[in-house]
Amino acid sequence: MKKKSLFARPVVTLLTCMTLVAPAIAGCTAAEPSDDTERVLRIGTLYGNNDDSYFRQQYTDVFEVLHDNITIEIVPAVDQSEYQYYDYTQKEQPEQPDTLASVKKLLTGDNPVDVIIGDVSMLKSLVQENMVKQLDPLIAEDKFDTTDIVPTVLDGIKDIGDNSIYALTPTFSSSALFYNKAIFQKAGVEPPVDGSTWDDIFEKARRVASGEGKDRIYGISMNQWSGDPFYDAQTYAAPLQLRTFDEKAEKMTVDNDSWEKVWSTISKLSRDKIIAGQEAMNVTSGGATEEFNPFQGNLFMESRVAMVIADYGYVTRLINDNKYAEKNEKFDPVDWDVVTPPVHQEKPGVGGNVYLSNLMAINSSAQNPEDAWEFVKFLNGEEWAKVRARSSYELVSRKSYIKPKEGLDYNIGAFYALKPIPPVSIDTNKLYQTMPNLWQVDQVGQKYFSEVIDNKKTPKEALAEWEKEGNEMLLKLKKDPKASFEDKLK
Repeated sequence: MKKKSLFARPVVTLLTCMTLVAPAIAGCTAAEPSDDTERVLRIGTLYGNNDDSYFRQQYTDVFEVLHDNITIEIVPAVDQSEYQYYDYTQKEQPEQPDTLASVKKLLTGDNPVDVIIGDVSMLKSLVQENMVKQLDPLIAEDKFDTTDIVPTVLDGIKDIGDNSIYALTPTFSSSALFYNKAIFQKAGVEPPVDGSTWDDIFEKARRVASGEGKDRIYGISMNQWSGDPFYDAQTYAAPLQLRTFDEKAEKMTVDNDSWEKVWSTISKLSRDKIIAGQEAMNVTSGGATEEFNPFQGNLFMESRVAMVIADYGYVTRLINDNKYAEKNEKFDPVDWDVVTPPVHQEKPGVGGNVYLSNLMAINSSAQNPEDAWEFVKFLNGEEWAKVRARSSYELVSRKSYIKPKEGLDYNIGAFYALKPIPPVSIDTNKLYQTMPNLWQVDQVGQKYFSEVIDNKKTPKEALAEWEKEGNEMLLKLKKDPKASFEDKLK
């Protein structure tokens, strides 16, 4: 699932925030420290620029109103504003900053930040180096209620810190399996249910798939855009935590039975046109003279795919699309529901692409740890959950405020029933920053996977060749981190 940046959220104006949070002000004010001296709270973020208005509207404006003696400073680890003036037509591209190293600088030195906000990968590294505070003692001392936090979120947080809490997050993203009720009913197939395995779902996908060309109904799309089967295989493999290469990007790890099973499964489904791929997106119903279709490319809304794995934001899109279809006689609304994403039999209960992008942690060297904890408590408390529950693209972490949108009756629990995939120790971001062309190793794999789909190679043969060629590329990258392999991608 595509990851979302902290700054890729819908903007909520300060006026709206203040209106929504007003009923909670009395309860929040009671939590203010008794000391009313003027203080500064420094908050670090992964990325930012010279305009921090969005971040303030989302996270800090209301806190400052309720704590008028606290001034908040926002400090990005990577200032993106400096890149907007770079001439990207030049052959030499700017060196990508080491985000983790930049975060560590924020947490140390003469004027460190008090709070750091980031993702799972970053936080795991900071926990391992004792750079953020364990929050369990503060939670116990203040009797801060964590019982209402969605278990999948709390489990994900505890996985980062070896069953201890080092951060809290007010929101999270996740995916579910959407299905078209009418397609299943017409095919006489029972619709999917929560907890289904991938084998169950693929078997149902085969049974409901039918037709050819523009009339083809596919069984499943691995994401809401469809696309390349190579990346569909990556989605399928993610809960198994299979790696392309080792932690240091020195040796390939694809020539084994586990990857062979993944490639065999997905390539056959793609070849048999059970999984919707790029060819499904390229098929139109009327050529150049086709009438305008606002749902073109949205295979699920066109009723051309029975199931699709999509994130929570897709709910809003379906609601809006159905409203349009109800007003236009040329289109039919889709009767849909959701269940948990499929799970692997050997990893029951794990999956769903749960993404914790706004984890809030306190610097072990914070200058203002008391206000830092007040800030983290407020943003993760009940009052703020009431405000953020109205967000269209994320779910709040407090279960009591997770409700279906617009009074609809769909299985919203499917978005948070599974445990997230545990974080791995490998710092992938740092590897790709150190070796900017490391992505080309994956592109070579994509080339070999295409040969499997075209029946030119067996999965076992293709993986063995990818491993051999990939090892040569990794060896070259170790000697020259900026080495390029354009010749291998042809």
